[in-house]
Amino acid sequence: MKALNALRRGGLGLLAWLTGIVFFLPIAWMALTSFHSESDAATNPPSLAASLTLDGYRDFFGSGGGASPWPALINSTVASVASTLLVLLLALPAAYALSIRPVRKWTDVLFFFLSTKMLPAVAGLLPIYLFAKNAGILDDIWLLVVLYTSMNLPIAVWMMQSFLAEVPVAVIEAARVDGARLPVILARVVAPIALPGIAATALICFIFSWNELLFARVLTGVVAETAPVFLTGFITSQGLFLAKVCAASIVISLPVLAAGFAAQDKLVQGLSLGAVK
Repeated sequence: MKALNALRRGGLGLLAWLTGIVFFLPIAWMALTSFHSESDAATNPPSLAASLTLDGYRDFFGSGGGASPWPALINSTVASVASTLLVLLLALPAAYALSIRPVRKWTDVLFFFLSTKMLPAVAGLLPIYLFAKNAGILDDIWLLVVLYTSMNLPIAVWMMQSFLAEVPVAVIEAARVDGARLPVILARVVAPIALPGIAATALICFIFSWNELLFARVLTGVVAETAPVFLTGFITSQGLFLAKVCAASIVISLPVLAAGFAAQDKLVQGLSLGAVK
């Protein structure tokens, strides 16, 4: 029996490694292609032994006379960070009301929040575009901040409700007896205890905002152009410059990868919070 269990664990471990390699291979291939010249990257089948170069990264950062990516990267950073902070400020008290001090039919409220994510984004694109045009806020980065906040708020409330449900009510009652008001309870009692869940929610909202393309593509132009929109500009009538696109994809993916790596312990704790009693 022990040998069978060991064999089973070994098989599951091997399967996990193979699955990880399968998911990692496209990223590794993209990174390798970004260090090839355009002629080597365009060969079929591609050559692994081709010489390495930084030309793709130089072209991406505008050394060849192209547009600079820094305004787009800054816009993405502002839109993602600002919307994530707003989502956390709004979702924390809402999740508190739905978990620690639940309202009547709170499950219906959560379902209503989640049902807003079921509407295809393209269905709301035209009304939002017409509103932004009439209000004179097209190509404005703060329009994207408001949109990303409203788009991520339902899923943030849904996630944080499950995290805050694990906060001991006795601790909150003790703080209330000591005279602490709701803002103090949220900031000094609830938030530290639910920090892994809050970090996981913040990271997911940041990723969703950073990767969003549809609204950014339609509602921005030059001033508020984000990194994904800037990336689509490499597909031109002259063709697809594969090495340059791979280099741009690596650079644009780095903030998300860095945030995920920095918060990986909090992310694992948050996503598994309440899974094991």
